[in-house]
Amino acid sequence: MDRHDIGDVAEILLDYVENDRTFQSDRITTVPTDAYFDRAIWQREIDTVFKQVPLMLALTCELPKPGDYKVMDALGLPILITRDKAGVAHAFLNVCSHRGAPVANDGHGNCARFTCKYHSWTFGLDGKLLAVSDRAKFGDLDKSTRPLRALPCEERAGMIFVVLTPGAPIDVDGYFQGMLDDFEAADLKNWTYLGSREIQGANWKIAFDGYLEGYHFASLHPTTIHPRTPSNVTHYESFGPHIRIGFPQVSIGDLKDVPRGEWSARENKGFDFVRILFPNVSAFLAPEIAQIAQLFPGPTPEENRTVLTYIRREAPRDDEDRAQLEAMIEFLRDVTYKEDYLIGLELQKGLKAQAHDSIVLGRNERGNQFFHETLQWYMNGKQGPAPRI
Repeated sequence: MDRHDIGDVAEILLDYVENDRTFQSDRITTVPTDAYFDRAIWQREIDTVFKQVPLMLALTCELPKPGDYKVMDALGLPILITRDKAGVAHAFLNVCSHRGAPVANDGHGNCARFTCKYHSWTFGLDGKLLAVSDRAKFGDLDKSTRPLRALPCEERAGMIFVVLTPGAPIDVDGYFQGMLDDFEAADLKNWTYLGSREIQGANWKIAFDGYLEGYHFASLHPTTIHPRTPSNVTHYESFGPHIRIGFPQVSIGDLKDVPRGEWSARENKGFDFVRILFPNVSAFLAPEIAQIAQLFPGPTPEENRTVLTYIRREAPRDDEDRAQLEAMIEFLRDVTYKEDYLIGLELQKGLKAQAHDSIVLGRNERGNQFFHETLQWYMNGKQGPAPRI
């Protein structure tokens, strides 16, 4: 689909609200129930998608300065992301090339080098082995042959993308097909990192399905989301495998009091977007605070691990502002977990009972349809034309 100007999407959303319509596909589709718990399918998703495509593993604002680093887990792999003295981002497996111990502890920090706590081998921010402790007794070793194992890594539009397979190709610009333009326009790289929360839930697709539609707002979020956002009114655009979802606010009619030429600058003032980075990121950018969710398959097919990261354009102004931001973070985390993820656990139980052979996705749930079509396309070796909205 050709990219719509944001003002054009606002006009479409206003028409939807005024005429009780929404974006619709041409048919109802189904997804086999066992896609949400079958171990072979789960493993294929990991092998053919999660370990092959560029995943957004960090935000630029999490590592703003030379020497900054982030240590995390992704699909059970220990990951170390660094920013070297020249400001270049790198990604490695957080595994010492001596005996396999981690060279940095979980979380964020800043340092000039990493020292393995087991035998004190030392590595640079660029992954090079700098020193072998007590080298004379250890023996003659060519340090250039034992760096940290690098992962393909590129930084774009305020995000750091990593492929979880060493030596695999990476082409962030080709993969995202213009999807990152909105993040570039928002100057995401200069936002401020506020913190993260981690939650667990059911199969990763059960959780991710909830980010892709607004059909459930009235019934599942009657006092939190629905007072701001009408239920079952969405607009979808695809950029390669990625989606921009438009949602009207209940106040969208106020746009008619604003000159049409200014609508492109009115995001979050009458309408919102959720931007989906395939296969596992949902980003909601708002001036008050942004929530960026990273969903990872858990250790079994029936589990997911989700990292909710919170950022804002400006840094906290004072202690009072920081306290208000912390309260907002807890509120958003609770809405996501208590209202979406807990029912996901009930869905998991119901699907595992196999009362039905498939779930059904309505014409109004085009984002979900497209996501599952795209996932299957990757799992089938990208045969034939790629799905499009």
